[in-house]
Amino acid sequence: MSDLKKLEEDILKAVDAAEDEKALEDVRVAALGKKGSISELLKGLGKMSPEERKEMGPALNGLKTLVGDAITARKEALHDAAIEARLASETVDVTLPVRAAPLSEGRVHPISQVWDEVTAIFGDMGFTVEEGPDVETDYYNFEALNFPEGHPAREMHDTFYFHPKEDGSRLLLRTHTSPVQVRTMEKGKPPFRFIAPGRTFRCDSDQTHTPQFHQVEGLVVDETTHMGHLKWTLETFLASFFETDNVEIRFRPSFFPFTEPSMEVDVRCARLGNEIRIGEGEDWLEILGCGMIHPNVLKSAGIDPERYQGFAFGMGIDRIAMLKYGIPDLRAFFEADLRWLKHYGFQALDMPTLDGGLSS
Repeated sequence: MSDLKKLEEDILKAVDAAEDEKALEDVRVAALGKKGSISELLKGLGKMSPEERKEMGPALNGLKTLVGDAITARKEALHDAAIEARLASETVDVTLPVRAAPLSEGRVHPISQVWDEVTAIFGDMGFTVEEGPDVETDYYNFEALNFPEGHPAREMHDTFYFHPKEDGSRLLLRTHTSPVQVRTMEKGKPPFRFIAPGRTFRCDSDQTHTPQFHQVEGLVVDETTHMGHLKWTLETFLASFFETDNVEIRFRPSFFPFTEPSMEVDVRCARLGNEIRIGEGEDWLEILGCGMIHPNVLKSAGIDPERYQGFAFGMGIDRIAMLKYGIPDLRAFFEADLRWLKHYGFQALDMPTLDGGLSS
C-alpha cells in the first residue's frame, strides 16, 4: 500500500506541474493509458489471490478515479488560464480614439472630384457625356478640325507622335478632346448636346503645364443655337462650379481653327495674395476658350453648315480644379504623394450633387 501512496503522490505532483494541456495529456497517458502505471497494476489484479484482490481492487480503482478527477480539474484550470491570458493580450483600451477605417482614410483625387462635378453640372443642363481614344489619327486630331498643313500645333515640339507606318502616316497622342466632337457627329444626326472630358497630351511642363493633363470640351449643334446660348451656358456652368451667384464673364476675340468667330473667356475675380476669388473684385482671369463651330468642321462630320450651326467650348479640368481648391502647382497632381492627396483629396462618399452641394 505504501507503493500506491508513493505512486499517487508522484502522479498528482506531475498533474500539478503540467503547464499546458499537452503536458497534462502526457501525464494522463503515463498514468491511465493502455500501458500506464495504474493500468498495468489493474491488469495484475487477475493474478492476485482473492484476499489481495479484495484489498487492492478498491485501492487501485480509487486511485484511478482520484487521478482522473485531478487531471480534469487541472485541465479546466489550464483552459481558464489560457482564456485569461488571451483576454489580457487582446485588451482594448476604450479610452483611446478609434482607428480610422480604410473608407475614411482613402481619398478621391481632386481631378476625379472635379470631373464628377463638371459632369453633374452639364448633365443637369441636358448634356450627355461622350468619350474617344487617347491615341488618335492626324485626320481626327487636326485635319477634320480645320488645322491646315503647316499649322504650328502639328509640329513635334507640341505633339507626341508615334513612329511612322509603312505608308508614312503617324498616330499621335491627342492634343485636345476635340476629336471626340467629330467622331460623335459622324455616328449620329443633329441636334447634338454633349461634353467630352478626357486625358490630353502635349510637350510642355512647368508650374501650370504638364505633358499629360485633362480637358473637357462641350458642343451644341442644332438649327437655332447662337452666341447668346453660348454665353448663358458658360455663365451657368461657372456659377454652379464656383458656387457663387456673382459670375461675370467677358469675351475677347481670339483664333482657333475649329471655331469662327473664336473667343477667349475671362471671368471677373479678386486676387488676394496667392488666392483668387471668382465672382468678386475688379480683376479678370482667362479661364477657357470657345466659339461658333467652323463650317468646315461640320462638313468634315457630314453635317450641312447651311442648315445647322452651333458652338463649342473647352477648358482644362486640372486648371479649374486649381482655381477652385487653391492648389498652387499642377505638377503635384501627378506625383502620387499621399501627403498631398490626404490634404487636397476628398472623402470617398463625398459625391458631388447640385442639390447637396458640389464640394460639401
